[in-house]
Amino acid sequence: MAFSISRRLMSMDDTSWRRHANPWSVYSRMTLLPLFALAVWSRVWIGWWSLAAIACVIAWTWLNPRLFQIRRHEDGWAAKAVRGERIWLEGPPEAVVARHERAVTVLGSATVIGAIVLGWGLVALDLSATLLGGIIAMGAKLWLVDRMTFVHDAIASDHECA
Repeated sequence: MAFSISRRLMSMDDTSWRRHANPWSVYSRMTLLPLFALAVWSRVWIGWWSLAAIACVIAWTWLNPRLFQIRRHEDGWAAKAVRGERIWLEGPPEAVVARHERAVTVLGSATVIGAIVLGWGLVALDLSATLLGGIIAMGAKLWLVDRMTFVHDAIASDHECA
């Protein structure tokens, strides 16, 4: 469900996906959650101006997959992760879903749980909850992104066998 919501919000076309497969896009995207947390927390220091910081993070979220150049060689971990995510969103073959669905569900759920803890920490200005939630959410999301490389490789090996 979270995948389909983000898919609609991001409105990625083929060119966006190929640009996002650039490692600079993937690795710089890992800044989103810490930047968002900092922008929300900044209300303590800058008051309502924190909304401008939050808007900048939202703009960066949308802009990031469109910003970087398409790479000639798209065979690294980041590219496989992005292509695997795209395959998953578009509905992979049943055999691939059967092998990876449980891990994707568990890791996606852990990401959401971490985000809830993070959100509570940001609302309550509880640094421990903010850090714990951020670590859980980012750790699970990175593990999920890594899992998408397995989805990519499963599809690639199926195509090699055919």
